[in-house]
Amino acid sequence: MKDQNFLVLVRHGQSEWNAKNLFTGWKDPGLTPIGEKEASNAGILINERNIKFSMMYTSALKRAQITGQMILEGIAQTHIEVIKNEALNERDYGDLAGLNKDDARKEWGEEQVHVWRRSYDIPPPGGESLKNTAERVLPYFNSSILPKLLDGENILVAAHGNSLRSLVMQLDNLSKEEVIALEIPTGAPIIYTFDGSKEPIAKENLFE
Repeated sequence: MKDQNFLVLVRHGQSEWNAKNLFTGWKDPGLTPIGEKEASNAGILINERNIKFSMMYTSALKRAQITGQMILEGIAQTHIEVIKNEALNERDYGDLAGLNKDDARKEWGEEQVHVWRRSYDIPPPGGESLKNTAERVLPYFNSSILPKLLDGENILVAAHGNSLRSLVMQLDNLSKEEVIALEIPTGAPIIYTFDGSKEPIAKENLFE
């Protein structure tokens, strides 16, 4: 049997704008104290698995970067290479960014906002759909991260709800209907096991 290696995905801890019920997207708030606790807890959960990472990938946004850094501190691996790329950024919410979700519903209507948030390929004004997000996340993953997994390296990815949904869609072979219903909790590691092939052989959610 081939040696196994791991891809660990973590959505950033609660951000300041999550707590205020604001559309965030490419805006760049930090973490709340709850979010910092979630990030630290993710480190504790990952540390129990004793995985030695080759590198960490994260987005260009500080809420993901801080989460990743706190995880590395928690597993005593702050020495590894950290690669930041906006390809892993959250979905761009365009004109909705910075708006309270309840206010957006009042302005555009409950049904329209729901369509923007939960459809696969209908973007909000000036922003991205989940399909658009996947179209930048997946080429980056397939060209930059997957080859390292195929070489047997362990990789940590600290990113966002929608960028990670795009990855999970490919890794789990989800349909567009299945992926729009997928919820990824903040600060809850997802571990994929690889054995040299492009398809993971196992998946585990580390949710408390």
